[in-house]
Amino acid sequence: MFNLFKKQDEAPASSPSWAERLKAGLSRTRDTLNTPISELFSGGKIDEALYEELESHLLMADCGVSATQELLEDVRGQVSRSALKDAGELRGALRQAMTTLLAPLAKPLDTGTHKPFVIMLAGVNGAGKTTTIGKLAWRLQTEGKSVLIAAGDTFRAAAREQLEAWGERNNVHVVAQDGGDPAAVIFDAVNSARARGIDVVIADTAGRLPTQLNLMEEIRKIQRVIGKALPDAPHEILLVLDANTGQNAVAQVKAFDDALNISGLVLTKLDGTAKGGVIAAIAKTRPIPVRFIGVGEQIDDLQPFDAAEFSEALFS
Repeated sequence: MFNLFKKQDEAPASSPSWAERLKAGLSRTRDTLNTPISELFSGGKIDEALYEELESHLLMADCGVSATQELLEDVRGQVSRSALKDAGELRGALRQAMTTLLAPLAKPLDTGTHKPFVIMLAGVNGAGKTTTIGKLAWRLQTEGKSVLIAAGDTFRAAAREQLEAWGERNNVHVVAQDGGDPAAVIFDAVNSARARGIDVVIADTAGRLPTQLNLMEEIRKIQRVIGKALPDAPHEILLVLDANTGQNAVAQVKAFDDALNISGLVLTKLDGTAKGGVIAAIAKTRPIPVRFIGVGEQIDDLQPFDAAEFSEALFS
């Protein structure tokens, strides 16, 4: 487990840049795309055989059928408009097509519209919700925001303890109970934030599978209870996705969005083994804004999603 509680000034002075970390995090997907693409784009002619090979490798990168078809249509259009003839020129066309597909997802989170601004996190077990909360809270504090955390995963002691330890180290108040009703914990946290003038409340929830109907109903209850504590809240419902789950992430997006009307996504664990192409499938099937992506274990490895930057890391 990475040290979530390591202070920023303790980070190595020579740590890699964000662009380098993103490129490393997407190494598996980039290799899936670029190793064959390098062979395909080696100066040969642009023909149907090349498009078929390109289609196969986009699918292997978990881009999904619909997104793959759209990417290929875009590339074909660029080839026609620009009269491209050399297969080596297709890399730039594909990078541009990916940027165009992902651009609608690049919408930064704005926590300045309400006070307190209430963020509720959802996701399956192991997706990285607790870690994301720690990174997000640290990020908000660096922006000058005061933060309160609601440890709504009352079923998993480790989650509560991790959040409480982070709160103690960084002077962030954590509302928690040993067991009990998660909705009640979060209700108390929102009221506490209102009384104390806190800028942002981050509410954790227990991990659940979309097929666990009783647990999905429970998280809907939490959503309703937050609305009772503060009208119009929660202002953001973030679904945390493990990038290693591939196409299963698309199914999670659909299920949680149908249940909760998800407003933003966090794509975690882009750690070199992940199938980052799934973000293209999400863009095509359920284009919910990707607020952040996480590429590693450092506290600052959660960054806003940038479509052009992501595409560059994929095809560089």
